[in-house]
Amino acid sequence: MSDSTTSHLDDPPVPAGTTPRGDDRKLQIALVDDDRNILTTVSIALQSEGFATRLYSDGETALKALIDNPPDLAVFDIKMPKMDGMELLQRLRVHSPLPVIFLTSKDDESDEEAGLQQGADDYIAKPFSLRLLIARIRAILRRAEPLLISGNPASLPEPAPPHLSRGRLFMDPARHQVMWDDKPVSLTVTEFLILEALAMRPGVIKSRNQLMDAAYPDDVFVDDRTVDSHIKRMRRKFKAVDTAFDAIDTLYGAGYSFTDG
Repeated sequence: MSDSTTSHLDDPPVPAGTTPRGDDRKLQIALVDDDRNILTTVSIALQSEGFATRLYSDGETALKALIDNPPDLAVFDIKMPKMDGMELLQRLRVHSPLPVIFLTSKDDESDEEAGLQQGADDYIAKPFSLRLLIARIRAILRRAEPLLISGNPASLPEPAPPHLSRGRLFMDPARHQVMWDDKPVSLTVTEFLILEALAMRPGVIKSRNQLMDAAYPDDVFVDDRTVDSHIKRMRRKFKAVDTAFDAIDTLYGAGYSFTDG
């Protein structure tokens, strides 16, 4: 492995705080999988694309490092010893909205739904294309930190307003902050961008394709069920602070809209 990999699987993982950055512009991707071959292959591919990687062979080892010194994005397997990916994500979400992609051999629809409900930003089933995985990683990071992905202002999307207020909803894109009735709501990057797309034009129906375009680049395929799962999870989060929350409307066969009330 190159020195941009912080953990060699033959040895105990290096503490996250000792990551040799070398080039401070490199984005950090944590890979958590009990399959050594997948860790090695994905790590080499990511390093060739300019990323630095951290490798963990089980969820229990990864959890503390991800909380104490978060990377820019993490890729989790589901089926792992000590702590599986579902539990790892659930426990991580208590502390952090870190972008997470599930990479797993469990490709049942219910597993995808469960992963997205736990707070994953995306889901890719094995066997997978490295090119697709890297495209998904770049898509999520581009939305999370646009200036870290491209230094060309012309390539960036139109800047979001300094903040967005719609009735009881308040959104601050610069701080990735969401408030409902002055109570904080923790959203992932993808959830935030979908909600922002809806709230920008209250009462206007946004199709699933339009919402996918808001949260993902045009060259990344995302299944319709992914948007539905993100909407369900957002509703659940808002209902946790307001049981009467009903600001996201569904028009079956057409899409979703935000009600400014």
